[in-house]
Amino acid sequence: TAIGRVGAMAAAAMVAASGGGDFSDLREIKKQLLSVAERSRERGLQHSGKWAAELAFALEPLPLSELPPPPVLTEEDARDLDAYTLAKSYFDLKEYDRAAYFLQGCKSQKAYFLYMYSRYLSGEKKKDDETVDSLGPLEKGQVKNEALRELRVELSKKHKAQELDGFGLYLYGVVLRKLDLVKEAIDVFVEAAHVLPLHWGAWLELCNLITDKEMLKFLSLPDTWMKEFFLAHIYTELQLIEEALQKYQSLIDAGFSKSTYIISQIAVAYHNIRDIDKALSIFNELRKQDPYRIENMDTFSNLLYVRSMKPELSYLAHNLCEIDKYRVETCCVIGNYYSLRSQHEKAALYFQRALKLNPRYLGAWTLMGHEYMEMKNTSAAIQAYRHAIEVNKRDYRAWYGLGQTYEILKMPFYCLYYYRRAHQLRPNDSRMLVALGECYEKLNQLVEAKKCYWRAYAVGDVEKMALVKLAKLHEQLNESEQAAQCYIKYIQDIYSCGEVVEHLEVSTAFRYLAQYYFKCKLWDEASACAQKCCAFNDTREEGKALLRQILQLRNQGETSSTDVAAPFFLPASLSANNTPTRRVSPLNLSSVTP
Repeated sequence: TAIGRVGAMAAAAMVAASGGGDFSDLREIKKQLLSVAERSRERGLQHSGKWAAELAFALEPLPLSELPPPPVLTEEDARDLDAYTLAKSYFDLKEYDRAAYFLQGCKSQKAYFLYMYSRYLSGEKKKDDETVDSLGPLEKGQVKNEALRELRVELSKKHKAQELDGFGLYLYGVVLRKLDLVKEAIDVFVEAAHVLPLHWGAWLELCNLITDKEMLKFLSLPDTWMKEFFLAHIYTELQLIEEALQKYQSLIDAGFSKSTYIISQIAVAYHNIRDIDKALSIFNELRKQDPYRIENMDTFSNLLYVRSMKPELSYLAHNLCEIDKYRVETCCVIGNYYSLRSQHEKAALYFQRALKLNPRYLGAWTLMGHEYMEMKNTSAAIQAYRHAIEVNKRDYRAWYGLGQTYEILKMPFYCLYYYRRAHQLRPNDSRMLVALGECYEKLNQLVEAKKCYWRAYAVGDVEKMALVKLAKLHEQLNESEQAAQCYIKYIQDIYSCGEVVEHLEVSTAFRYLAQYYFKCKLWDEASACAQKCCAFNDTREEGKALLRQILQLRNQGETSSTDVAAPFFLPASLSANNTPTRRVSPLNLSSVTP
């Protein structure tokens, strides 16, 4: 048909234009971005249009002679022009049914897309309105977009006849995804990316459907510069942060250094690997460049929350309120602010408000789960976390939250399942490993627990608790040498951080080591550890008692054992695997004096 031919020609031109992952001709890329921004806006795809426009803005302006020409109109475009112009004005005012009514029977690609998209959005709006009134225990699929099945039937006919352009394929993919036909949706989005590589919406939808790196390998994606942006984004989503940062750096080097989108993505990536200082400084820089920006500010507020920066969080909340108080991000920032002030009911109220504005907003479900946990409302917390997982199965915080909730409910097998899922998503996050270890411990699977604690220490223990838990496990199993090894390493770690030691477990470690060295008849080491015990309130009396005992034994002529008199060193086996050596050398306390 004529539509199919015109669509295919336009698509071929776009594919040819967006050639391989090559950034040598930035002027050509800018032309393509301006062109696709305009085409997206004509079809009511605001977010894709905005993304392209923001990226184009980061590149040098084009002279008049090089500006992209307006799109060529076909006979069908001319015939549908009046209906399209009228319907687009209704569409912009969110009168979707009215827009669809006037577009019935239109044949041109643009008008047909707007007709189908209006029907889709009308169904979504009705579904959201129904959902909003009851944010209670809504099971998935209770409220449906009634238009989806009809749209699928009509679009699949067009698809078989190869009459859909890149935008049409994108909409078909969205409909399939909404109907939970994930495999078919992925195929259609890949096809859409091939036909119209410059449309960011299709790439973004694809990102949401890819669950792991293996899936990514098997996709045959078009070889275009847009693929680089897609890969950077999906690496961030899949927590492959190093790869993501490399991609973003190469995009900056290619000429996109002024792009606020890339800067914000880099900040989010640092947030994901908990490099809080770096993320905060990038967000502050971003706020200088784009002071009225609201996107990603909820992530910024999470960082301020973690650092307990009340004045900064308060300023951010007031600032966003002035810009637009009815945006999901603003509600989440205010929720975080109240949460930091321990006003959890008020915080939950704002997260609920965010979800009334957008029931599919992932961050708000997770944060609301955290607030319900603080309020000891476990059933509401479980519901909120489950909603978060429905929106995005890759949200490790929701899986972790579910694990914590079932821990409170004393259901360790459930716990184990959820912590495992969180660990799969964040294999190098020590918090997940420590939680898993605690679970195994409760289930009396001590070998597994030891492995988890050791791995948590090996990947870089954020909370500095893995070694203590490992040591206590060894204590339980009467493996005194290994327990001593762990406590020694723990003390060294704590003091090497140069932190003011407020760790409760430091006194436990010194007490254990004092008693251990006492049993080994290493009086010097035992008395040194006992003296350290005297510095802590909870072990002071035991320390003094042990010092008296040592003095008594020395006076009776007991000599110090020379069995393990080498200076302290960390055996290779301790740093290589989870079976520390049997021999424990004395602790050289001069190296750990605070």
